[in-house]
Amino acid sequence: MSHWLQLMLESLPTLLWAALIFTVPLTLLSFALGLIAGLVTALIRLFGPRPLVAIARFYVWIFRGTPLLVQLFLIFYGLPSAGILLNAFPAALIGFTLNIGAYSSEIIRAVIGSVPKGQWEASYSIGMTWSQAMRRTILPQAGRVAVPPLSNTFISLVKDTSLAAAITVPEMFQAAQRIVATTYEPLILYVEAAALYLVMSSVLSALQARLEVRLNRYGGFLEANA
Repeated sequence: MSHWLQLMLESLPTLLWAALIFTVPLTLLSFALGLIAGLVTALIRLFGPRPLVAIARFYVWIFRGTPLLVQLFLIFYGLPSAGILLNAFPAALIGFTLNIGAYSSEIIRAVIGSVPKGQWEASYSIGMTWSQAMRRTILPQAGRVAVPPLSNTFISLVKDTSLAAAITVPEMFQAAQRIVATTYEPLILYVEAAALYLVMSSVLSALQARLEVRLNRYGGFLEANA
């Protein structure tokens, strides 16, 4: 038991460093870029011309209908056969961004569609253009509704970044794999990695709950003063 505890303490700095340098940046960048891709895709599907709508639907269909691991393999191992060479981190970033974009686009499309049409009419009645109505009226209301599902997507992404180990990104899980290769202690190292993912997910879940409470209070305030 003391050997296992010593091994955990010795490996902890390595795992935390890998999380800080690779796991966290990969998560934040992928989610931010994925949200942008999701918003653009959702707006195209709701308001775009038919050719662009067809392209957006095809993109969502592909990335929601295939496993994330397969997508990462296609980008990192498959594209070089077509002459496109990518380093591991950019390949993972592209894969996660496209995947998050596809899933978040469905969330964003649904919450924008849930805003009552009367909000559009009210915006137009006071002289707003379409873009002004979208920025000032529709997106703020839709954003409050989108927080819970998008937060869940973000928390899932934190755990999904472990798949980047399969394409040689030296994030936290691959750091654990490398230590296992030298210590031959897979059980304790993988339990430790799982515990760290659990801690990160739990912290994010607690922050999500607090954010939802604040947004609900803000929404109630706006309704009471409407």
